Amino acid sequence: MAPETVPHTGSLSRRMMLIAAGWITVLLLAGGFGLDRTLTKLVENNFDEQLEYMLTAMVASAEIGPDGEVFFYRSLGDQRFLEPGSGLYWQISGTGHEDFPSRSLWDRSLQTEGDHFDLETHFYDSTQFAAEPLRIVERSVILPDSDTRWTFTVASAREELDYQISRIRSILAWSFAILGMGLFVMAALQTYYGLRPLRRVRDAIQSIRTTGSNRVTDPLPLEVQPLVDELNALLAHSQKQAEEARTHAGNLAHALKTPLTVINNAATAKAPDLPDTVIREATTMRRHVDHHLARARAVGRRAVGHAQTPVCDSAEAVRRAVERLYPDVRFDIDGNRGAKVAIERQDLDEILGNLIENAAKYGGGSVFVTVDAEPDVEQCVIWVEDDGKGIPEAERVRIFDRGARLDTGKPGTGLGLAIVRDVAEIYGGSVVLDESEDLGGLLVKLILPRAG
Repeated sequence: MAPETVPHTGSLSRRMMLIAAGWITVLLLAGGFGLDRTLTKLVENNFDEQLEYMLTAMVASAEIGPDGEVFFYRSLGDQRFLEPGSGLYWQISGTGHEDFPSRSLWDRSLQTEGDHFDLETHFYDSTQFAAEPLRIVERSVILPDSDTRWTFTVASAREELDYQISRIRSILAWSFAILGMGLFVMAALQTYYGLRPLRRVRDAIQSIRTTGSNRVTDPLPLEVQPLVDELNALLAHSQKQAEEARTHAGNLAHALKTPLTVINNAATAKAPDLPDTVIREATTMRRHVDHHLARARAVGRRAVGHAQTPVCDSAEAVRRAVERLYPDVRFDIDGNRGAKVAIERQDLDEILGNLIENAAKYGGGSVFVTVDAEPDVEQCVIWVEDDGKGIPEAERVRIFDRGARLDTGKPGTGLGLAIVRDVAEIYGGSVVLDESEDLGGLLVKLILPRAG
């Protein structure tokens, strides 16, 4: 039969790559935009500074002639002002005066924004020349010996500026594209290498399934090691349960073999006491079956999870049941009412039921139950005392054997204490027999792990 396919939530590698790709894209776009704006602004500022320098040189060289017109008492140093259509121009305009242009303008003139007074330099872009976008800087000045408001203007074609900006953006685009590809490759390698231990765990689990190994022994990174430890613990737990199951099956088969042989021999020989033999041996087999079923139920419930059972609730429920069988017995339950143990309620009921019923059956009429009798110890200790004859110290080990009974005059199977011991040990507890100082009879110390 093919194993059932468990649904999954997608690829962890793909998820990590998508997250990395998203963040890389966002960061590269944000960084590229910011860097583009910064570098573009620097190039534009440098271009504007050159224009402003030329404008300052014009203002410093300008004077008013005898005819009231402006002129330069020294020539400007840039040769491009003398070459028609060179892309670098200047012009001086004043109200009531003809424009004074550079030779490079030839038969053209600059349409300035001279309808306001600029104490500081003013920069702006213009498209007044066809196919030649301009970057213009202008400033309003009143020269000495003149009342005219003169507008000094320097214009330069934006071709060189736009080319520098285009080159910067091209370099940025290629650089960030290569950087992004490199980061994506690094993220892919990081994902592949980072998830490699999980693939090793998968291979180890496959090896366990195919080779019969019972644990993962490969050294793994610190982040994965707790998972491996839990996996090894689960494997050890499963192996222990399997061994316990095999042991129980073997013990039960061995225990049933002898009664079945006796019944078979009696039936073959047609023994006259066959009915009595069948009843006796069937009782023996039922005792063994009950014992192993109790152990199997306890093991199965222990594997489900960590239970938290209030001890007093279970003890009160058992007391009410036993009181119907032994109405003349006085029961007293005392101790920590809030004590809880890490054992399933049904198993705790079975343990306390055996102990309290034995105390009522074999005691002298009084049964004391003390919950959490030793609160300072790590585990929860429950005392069950009676005022009967007790059990001699030499018999306290043998009494735990299956079928062992000291008082054969009363009904029973002799499995009570054996079941109590086995179920308690399954949950990591234990049972100790002693003498009760208060009642003088048997004192059973039931030690179980605390809950939480």
